[in-house]
Amino acid sequence: MVREQYATTTPGTSLERPKNEYTYKIGIYGWRKRCLYLFVLLLLIILVVNFSLTIWILKVMWFSPTGMGHLRVTKEGLRLEGESEFLFPLYAKEIHSRVDSSLLLQSTHNVTVNARNSNGEVTGRLNVGPKMVEFHSQQFQINSKDGKPLFTVDENEVVIGTDKLRVTGPEGALFEHSVETPLVKAEAFKQLRLESPTRSLSMDAPRGINIKAQAGNIEALSQMDIKLHSSDGVLLLDAETVRLPKLPEGARGGSGISQGLYEICVCPDGKLYLSVAGVGSTCQEYSRVCQ
Repeated sequence: MVREQYATTTPGTSLERPKNEYTYKIGIYGWRKRCLYLFVLLLLIILVVNFSLTIWILKVMWFSPTGMGHLRVTKEGLRLEGESEFLFPLYAKEIHSRVDSSLLLQSTHNVTVNARNSNGEVTGRLNVGPKMVEFHSQQFQINSKDGKPLFTVDENEVVIGTDKLRVTGPEGALFEHSVETPLVKAEAFKQLRLESPTRSLSMDAPRGINIKAQAGNIEALSQMDIKLHSSDGVLLLDAETVRLPKLPEGARGGSGISQGLYEICVCPDGKLYLSVAGVGSTCQEYSRVCQ
């Protein structure tokens, strides 16, 4: 067992305590202390530099509580002022310009606008290239300011909704198939010409065809035959004089010799019929054709 010894002193006496043979120092000293101060100083410098760069970026990019630079975040969406460049596709529900300026979409190659459905499939595509403007969709329509359709295209037909279609080219308009229109009219003091270079020209109407020239002549030229046919009605030539200048005339010959010529006869009701030509007129007022 260890025996503890206690030393008592009386007033007026002093007792020296024994000195410690070993002394332990607590803390960081020497090169460790210098490395620690250097590391703290380096962290402080990095903190100051980062803070300065953050302030500089905020100032250069024009960060604000409402947006960044020319980009503003509003209740209606994003508002971008000035010119901007997009390096990747832009997805938006609606894009429109300011009231006092126009919207310009510009690219070095082409501008493509796609419309997709809920499954992500492309349902419509508008491609504006350097040489051609292409549109891929089921229907293409151009409307006026009041919403009236002006031009509509689909797989079956092309509809022009304007009151007047004007073709100003010197060669006119070329149609490879049929054309349906209520009126074909030339400009003032200009000639109207309907021509089919290699095929026949046919005009059909359910109730009638009206050809009118107020200040000129009407000419019908054909390489072969010109046929005027009315399925239910009469053919009316309303004029003071009807001339057939190139109609061949027969010479006087013997009785019963027709020379392969015919005579055009007119019934009292205006009906025309052919009769074998003779020396005299072979037209009969009460012919069986006129009855």
